[in-house]
Amino acid sequence: MINTASFAVPENTFSGSLELATTTADLTAPVISRSNVLVVGGGPAGVAAAVTAARSGAKVTLLERYSSLGGLASGGMVLVLDDMINGQEITVTGIVSEYVERLQKLGLAVVPPADDRKTSEELWNKWGRYGTFDFHSHTTPKPICYAAAFDPDGWKRVSNDLVREAGVDLRLHSWFSRPIVDNGVMKGVICETKSGPQAFMADVVIDTTGDIDVASRAGASYAKDNYITTLVFRLGNVDTKAAEAFEQANPKEARAINRKIKRLLGGAWELWWLKTPIDGVVWCNAPHMSGFDGTDPAEMTAAEFAARDRISEAVDYVRANLPGFENCYMLDVASQMGVRQTRLLQGEYVMTKDDVTQRRHFADTVARGRDYYYPYRSLLPKEVDQLLVAGRHYSATPDAQKMSREIPPCMAMGQAVGVAAALAVENGALVRDVSALDIQQGMRRHGADPGDVPSSNATIDADAVVPA
Repeated sequence: MINTASFAVPENTFSGSLELATTTADLTAPVISRSNVLVVGGGPAGVAAAVTAARSGAKVTLLERYSSLGGLASGGMVLVLDDMINGQEITVTGIVSEYVERLQKLGLAVVPPADDRKTSEELWNKWGRYGTFDFHSHTTPKPICYAAAFDPDGWKRVSNDLVREAGVDLRLHSWFSRPIVDNGVMKGVICETKSGPQAFMADVVIDTTGDIDVASRAGASYAKDNYITTLVFRLGNVDTKAAEAFEQANPKEARAINRKIKRLLGGAWELWWLKTPIDGVVWCNAPHMSGFDGTDPAEMTAAEFAARDRISEAVDYVRANLPGFENCYMLDVASQMGVRQTRLLQGEYVMTKDDVTQRRHFADTVARGRDYYYPYRSLLPKEVDQLLVAGRHYSATPDAQKMSREIPPCMAMGQAVGVAAALAVENGALVRDVSALDIQQGMRRHGADPGDVPSSNATIDADAVVPA
């Protein structure tokens, strides 16, 4: 049994002997497992980290609060993988490529072939409604690019397969509650379950919760901000051919109808509905809502109600006014609210908006996104040892994070910390002392591009100070 505390001390953490830790109330929890690497959060970054660490030879446990893996890619139904290209160069590879390939084999992903990745009205009409275009482009029509529209249950299935094949010890229905920290070193976590609190111990802990739940409670510095939240939904029995034909033949009338729908939803991207790999099923990445704190249960409850009210009103209007949608029905609403930004680690290096927009390349780059790079230091908390982070809560300013938090780059970060954790265990080292070069080499062994070779349009950070 392990004794830990109810966290009535500053920063929700404690230090010193675990056996002697005392605060206002003690909690006794059975130790369920002892692993080399413990990953908390089974979203895209978490699965990438767990699978990569396990493939590297580490004994890995993965904890997830929901009933399935996938996070915002499945429960949140964010159903397009993008931000993976720099011009014609595919920049995000590795485990995300495995997902795309496996989903395609299942018939549950749509990817434009290489010959169609260019700009033309004909190709836009063919692929645009799948969302497989360069959303950063300012041309009309936008160029079709390497991106993937996929099915959320397909994502869950592939996640299960990858975790099972890698030999990861997976625990679903396990909600992180408290960190276990001894003299500034992460030792494990406590989860709440239907069986009561349970302790999981490990040599290295990886926080992929999306909100740095673990790191923030363990005493790591963080900033906090918010961005738009979105409750995604899908409609079934849509005649997408009729809808597209109407829009193409009547662009002015279609724009007016779609503007009205987006006003009812209270916010949406340029295309409020997109096709999916399933005939007749469309994905609606809306409504977008601002001003809600993704870490506040009361505000998130209000957001859920507000979103469903907007969805109901908009769908009624859609059925009555948009050709192709006359007989549509509500297929499902995402089980997870799409939260884009809450707490952000303030780690060994804090990435800035200029780092992203200037494409700054760092000597310790270990992962990359579209045309930006993540230094290993941005995945390292300053105050806590044997703890790594990966995903949308990495160390960045709010403005930088808004531009660099898409799912594929988060998976690349996950692979990088999975490699780093396994190396630390293998060498008996602190994670902050793992060589960036060794991580880069490990990423390449796993088929991932660590961003060690900068693109021609990158800005080289010659003054970077990297971990020894």
